[in-house]
Amino acid sequence: MNRRKLYMLGLGCPKNQVDAEIMLAKAAAEGYSVVDDPEDADVLVVNTCAFIDAAREESVAAILELAGLKAAGTGPRRLVVSGCMAERYGGELAGELPEVDAFVGTGALAEFPRALGAEGGRVFKGDKHYLPAASMERRLTDGDGSAYVKVSEGCDHECAFCVIPLIRGRHESREIEDVAAEVEGLAGRGIVEINLIAQDLSAYGRDRGHREGLAGLLYRLGRIRGIERIRCLYLYPNTLTDAVLEAIDSVEAVCPYIDLPLQHADRAVLAAMNRGKDADSLLRLLDRIRERVRGAAIRSAFITGFPGETESAFVTLRDFVERARFQSIGVFRYSPEEDSRAVTLDNVVPRETAQRRRDELVAVQEGISESVLAERVGGFERILVGGTDEGGVWWGRTDWQAPEIDGVTWLGSEPALRPGDLIEAQVTGSGVHDVFARPLAGPRIDAAEDRN
Repeated sequence: MNRRKLYMLGLGCPKNQVDAEIMLAKAAAEGYSVVDDPEDADVLVVNTCAFIDAAREESVAAILELAGLKAAGTGPRRLVVSGCMAERYGGELAGELPEVDAFVGTGALAEFPRALGAEGGRVFKGDKHYLPAASMERRLTDGDGSAYVKVSEGCDHECAFCVIPLIRGRHESREIEDVAAEVEGLAGRGIVEINLIAQDLSAYGRDRGHREGLAGLLYRLGRIRGIERIRCLYLYPNTLTDAVLEAIDSVEAVCPYIDLPLQHADRAVLAAMNRGKDADSLLRLLDRIRERVRGAAIRSAFITGFPGETESAFVTLRDFVERARFQSIGVFRYSPEEDSRAVTLDNVVPRETAQRRRDELVAVQEGISESVLAERVGGFERILVGGTDEGGVWWGRTDWQAPEIDGVTWLGSEPALRPGDLIEAQVTGSGVHDVFARPLAGPRIDAAEDRN
């Protein structure tokens, strides 16, 4: 008997990717094989994102595209929608998209196998989120020796522009030893780089009363054999402690990478966002980070066009970015989110103005990024090999290049490289986002063959 075949299109953030990997493992346990071509699949799945308008539009477009494929098929096919859109709008979408057989919310991943056989637009809901555990199987979707590890879910902050607490619920952390057990299992599968993810990573452990919190987790994970890199993604400025900075600096495996979304720098805009602080206090925070973390590579994210952002407030933000000298930033035009507090605010900024400010801030940062990366030329780096482009040129990532966020390191057409290897290289050139390096002769650290 032929195995049933499943195709999943994953959208959104790394947290969504971990959810997808859990669902794929559950499907495999039920006898499904995962295929890369939707034309070959019996079940089509879209794991959606609902964070901002653009993400929702992308998710709806993907659903409609696969719905068309389902309708055009010669045999019976099912279409399942999972992720944040299913969690937030599942009931509503069930009436609007009769082509979809089932919707699986973010807290109902345990029901995913049942959803694969459901019909009639059935909606599966549970709690707001589904916290992973070391005992859960995951089907890793990347083959480059790197993996995400979700250490907590949900968020207790009340940022005016954000609806993540509405979708994912309140902050909940895993136990340190459970996270460590998962990481040990990943190391046994050839994973050498771990990227810790959460809605608010620096608040890890507080809900469980762990005094050391994230710092304690980093010290524990730093003792796991085979893990060469640990990277922290999304550190909230108000919960980033000196103890965490000390752990980042002192644990050998932890990358000196600080992902610190600040959102703005103008006092009035930050107050309206319910974030607090101002440009001067944020600059002091950046100075403290650079004093305590040797070689810190700091990335941030900002929003332009938030309600009430005057031209003067934007100039404050632009001047702050110039002074801060981040390695890189992400800039997003404000997107009004249904049920967020920000949609009730006055002084709405025209979309065109918000876009112009975004483009201007990006241009400012590109000059800074180019300068910052140029300072790396001539230095020696440890590169995690990722793969090749269509022309056969190898690329990889340094410890200050996070997957799917930052640029990459181009390594030339050296035939002896393999995805997942850690090699030594010398940086020979740089651009705005990427650097170029020459692999050095000598021994390398080879990752295990099996990463599935």
